[in-house]
Amino acid sequence: MKLVIAGDVGGTSTRLLATRVHADGSTHDAHSQVFASGGYASLELICQLFLAQLRRRDEDAPVAAAAFGVAGPVVDGRSRLTNLSWTIDPEGLRAALGCPRARVLNDFHCVALAAPTLPADSLAVLQRGADPQRAEHYAVIGAGTGLGQAIGVPVDAASRVLATEGGHADFAPAGELEDELLRFMRGRHGHVSWERLVSGPGIVALHDFVVARELAPSSSETADALARAEDPAAEISARALAEPADPACARALELFLGLYGAEAGNLALKCLPGRLYIAGGIAPKLLPRLRAGEFMRRFLAKGRMRSVLEDIFVAVVLDPRVGLLGARAAALALT
Repeated sequence: MKLVIAGDVGGTSTRLLATRVHADGSTHDAHSQVFASGGYASLELICQLFLAQLRRRDEDAPVAAAAFGVAGPVVDGRSRLTNLSWTIDPEGLRAALGCPRARVLNDFHCVALAAPTLPADSLAVLQRGADPQRAEHYAVIGAGTGLGQAIGVPVDAASRVLATEGGHADFAPAGELEDELLRFMRGRHGHVSWERLVSGPGIVALHDFVVARELAPSSSETADALARAEDPAAEISARALAEPADPACARALELFLGLYGAEAGNLALKCLPGRLYIAGGIAPKLLPRLRAGEFMRRFLAKGRMRSVLEDIFVAVVLDPRVGLLGARAAALALT
């Protein structure tokens, strides 16, 4: 027996999974753990702690391979995380785990490996499209700490994934209000990408915009709560979904959903997938609002191309382990 280690590494949390690989090729997940990324100096340190825990649990098989999906661009097998000051390379990971093979992939590369393999109950369908079972290429997009995007192409029984950094493409406003939003964000950042708005930090920025431009009534109680909140984006979303809703939070969330749908539609136009998966940590929490209309309205609002987008199967990924499952597949492929 041997072990493979998989990791889903983000700016907020790092999830690791150890899987037993038996002599007959069968697999069994042995142990998983979530670490707060910001509390550690490096991914290598987390790997060492995780391996020590495995050994204490009598998981003494050698580690044969490891793969990690990371929230940042991967160049020549190495990555510097976009939202965390870690540099990750295979050599350091091999040394930390004592294994001969390790691979670093973009986190949405891993999401794209796993999304097509998920069972139906791990998906919430927003649009059935022409034929959700057709074996065409597919795309994934997902807002969380950042905004990930990738494209997958079926090849034999597996997928060839084209990782991207499409979330950092220029934000394109639609209408006068979004023109004003662009000016507001440009004053903060200079370059304004889609990720600046379609992400957890983007929800906070949109709330700031709503309050600054007095687009909806705001309250000192909400301002105080946001100042104290460990996760201001989650606080804004909760207040937007409450009954009664906080007006400024509700307006910010409405803007967010529209922008999310618009960029999902942009990705779909660029690769014309048969299936589009909406992943990331935010979408499942906002599923009722995603189904309510603004997301899909903006997804389809592409003029003469509306009928093309109506043919695409669109679904929200409900399994929070999707990136980890993709990393596990990548690790198993190394053995």
